[in-house]
Amino acid sequence: MPPALHAALQAAARASGLSLNAYCVRQLAQAGLGVAGDEDATALLARARAVAGDALSAVVLHGSWARGEATPASDVDALIVVESRLALSRALYRAWDAQPIMWRGRRVDPHFVHPAPEGEVSGLWAELALDGIVLFERDWKLSAHLARIRRAIVAGRLVRRVVHGQPYWTEAA
Repeated sequence: MPPALHAALQAAARASGLSLNAYCVRQLAQAGLGVAGDEDATALLARARAVAGDALSAVVLHGSWARGEATPASDVDALIVVESRLALSRALYRAWDAQPIMWRGRRVDPHFVHPAPEGEVSGLWAELALDGIVLFERDWKLSAHLARIRRAIVAGRLVRRVVHGQPYWTEAA
């Protein structure tokens, strides 16, 4: 491998918060929006691409299934990150609903969002940083954002609290 390519891959892996090997495996597996050997992942990514077109930025599984807490009635939550130029509208959900997707025998429930603004941390992004399963990301900005959130949690700058049984994330006092 040419040294310049190796250095570029190392830099991209570091920015994504991944090892060089993990970065290369993910990059190769996601080529063409397919995850090698996984029909459910390939179908989910193809459906996200069909609905969002070239505005698709990332697809992340989250929620009870990703945390390993799913019940027999649970669905699988898929966060579909789309560029800000694509309006978040009911039309996206109607398009998805025209051809629902299953994941391991469970219905996929899509949640369309725009990328988090630089430096923003909300409960959703913090939960994704802990338990999200990134299936696809086009520019690796999401992995870098989630890695920054994980570092804030580990450093104690971001903490999870519970009020009236509802968890939320906040900056440490």
